[in-house]
Amino acid sequence: MKVRRFDFFGLPSRIARLWRRSLQLRTVVVSMALSGLAIVLVGIYMSFSISNDLFASRLDQVLSESQRAQVAAQRIFDSADATDQASMQSVMNAARTAIRDASSSGLVAVYRVPDQEPNPLAPQNFSSTELTGGVISQELQEKVISNADQQFWQSVELPVAGTKVPGVVVGSQLDIPGAGLYELFIGYDFAQSEQTLQFIQQVLWFSGLGLLIMVGAIAWVVSRMVVTPLQNAAETSQRLAAGDLEVRIPVQGEDVVATLATSFNDMASSMQRQLTELADLSVMQQRFVSDVSHELRTPLTTIKLAGDVLFQERENFDDKTRRSTELLNAQVNRFEKLLSDLLEISRYDAGSVNLEPEPTNVAGLVQDVVGTMTTLAEQHGCDLSLMAPGGHFDADIDPRRVRRILMNLIGNAIEHGESKPIEVAVDSNATAVAISVRDHGVGMTTEQLENVFSRFWRADPSRQRTLGGTGLGLAISLEDTRIHNGQLDVWAAPGEGAIFRLTLPRDVDVPIAVSPLPLNPDERHDGEEQ
Repeated sequence: MKVRRFDFFGLPSRIARLWRRSLQLRTVVVSMALSGLAIVLVGIYMSFSISNDLFASRLDQVLSESQRAQVAAQRIFDSADATDQASMQSVMNAARTAIRDASSSGLVAVYRVPDQEPNPLAPQNFSSTELTGGVISQELQEKVISNADQQFWQSVELPVAGTKVPGVVVGSQLDIPGAGLYELFIGYDFAQSEQTLQFIQQVLWFSGLGLLIMVGAIAWVVSRMVVTPLQNAAETSQRLAAGDLEVRIPVQGEDVVATLATSFNDMASSMQRQLTELADLSVMQQRFVSDVSHELRTPLTTIKLAGDVLFQERENFDDKTRRSTELLNAQVNRFEKLLSDLLEISRYDAGSVNLEPEPTNVAGLVQDVVGTMTTLAEQHGCDLSLMAPGGHFDADIDPRRVRRILMNLIGNAIEHGESKPIEVAVDSNATAVAISVRDHGVGMTTEQLENVFSRFWRADPSRQRTLGGTGLGLAISLEDTRIHNGQLDVWAAPGEGAIFRLTLPRDVDVPIAVSPLPLNPDERHDGEEQ
């Protein structure tokens, strides 16, 4: 049993590909990202606002309670008539109790203002444990001493049950008749306010997370409602482009998507109708060419027989009649070649061509064709050479059709080679055999290359066909190549000549991996195209 491992390294590329291809995913992610940013900003603002309100509300409360406690203590001191230290300490204890009751806080500290004359009646300082150890700052003490009629406060951390909790210390001044001035400090625990704030923050963040999930779900549903019709339209367009003319987009409702689907379907129907008419016209045209070609063969055969008789007797004619006889014979031969090509191309159009492959030594076939064309090349001043580095095995090809392709390619090279050398090369690899024919003649432009395999197309209409070509040679060569599941490629440049490369599979049913020969003359070819 095979165990399939998950490719973690390929995960980023798959996510990136999914991001590029899925409009629905992008819509949901962007909606959630923007909504999440908005939720975070609103949450931060609400958290700070609530925190400030809670602190301000609690601070107002403790200031009011502290003021009430200071007033209650001052009344006790003002109404007391203590004459000794014991009675004064008793009054202080009563004031301490009143402060705790009025302030609702057990954190109280009372210190005698320093730098006063010693007084035997002055009660002792006292302080709750939580307010010792530097909790009350020197700055707060100085403010209390310098301003007898005001309250001052500071934020502190109070040690409660072994932990630090936030709090506030409020300071004010007491005037004890007969004893002097005293500083009053009352501490308040803000832990409950902090817990309330934390609870509110948790509620805000959980609510924001829930809202974000809801936004994602809503975006998914809405985008699916919009994207699904677009996906159907895209898939339908692809099937239509692939040739399925019967496919249509389902029309639902009366919205803009339905209007788009209706318009697309109308366009597809119109296109199907026009393509059908063109196909019918093309079939009729092909049938007409085929029928005419067949019908012309019988009278052409008769004309050729009569022409051959006259051509054989031309030496007995006067010069004018002999010249006419030779011209008649040449044009009849050309007409016969054109008729044969028309019949061949009509058979391809009708799909009635059958490949007859057989094991063939390609190098031997090329050498035979080159030998056949050498005389013609010499008549046009061309040096026709063959380069076969070896290793050419037999291939299953139709030798008659491949021979026709090579004769067409070499004939065209002679026609347009400007009497310059023509090089034929043949090579092979594990999956294919390739033959290239290069000339160094006029070459072709990029625009001309696009039409080089078109029927009856000529790169230069003013140029005379010295070899009697019909304009169908390359078109038939391309069809002969296709029926082998091969490739017929061309490279050309103005003034540098052209290269036609024929690549055929060694086995018709085995696809070509790579051509054994380069197409561009500047390419270095060592088994693969660069």
